[in-house]
Amino acid sequence: QVQLVESGGGLVQAGGSLRLSCAASGRGLSSYAMGWFRQAPGKEREFVAAISVSGGLTYYSDSVKGRFTISRDNAKNTVYLQMNSLKPEDTAVYYCAADPTFRTVVAGSSGVDYWGKGTLVTVSS
Repeated sequence: QVQLVESGGGLVQAGGSLRLSCAASGRGLSSYAMGWFRQAPGKEREFVAAISVSGGLTYYSDSVKGRFTISRDNAKNTVYLQMNSLKPEDTAVYYCAADPTFRTVVAGSSGVDYWGKGTLVTVSS
């Protein structure tokens, strides 16, 4: 079992930056591909970014490519999402996810093994 806890959300003005963290307990993250998803009010949860077990492979949704960066520190059992040039449309609850398979994380939310409870990011205009 893996427990995931997100942190770092908050209120930021458009154009600003935030860094989200996802800390794991239980089994370590070193065997899992990791991802970030988000769900805006009234919308379905959507994929944001994914990173492979080693960290050597990353993948982003078109809406965040060039603005967000996913990274991981397996020694600290933590995954990060650096968010720059934030826009009001980035407002959402952001969820951390873990799965043994990178492709499963990239493919979307339905097959992912573990989820955090989310952290709210609000971007004001």
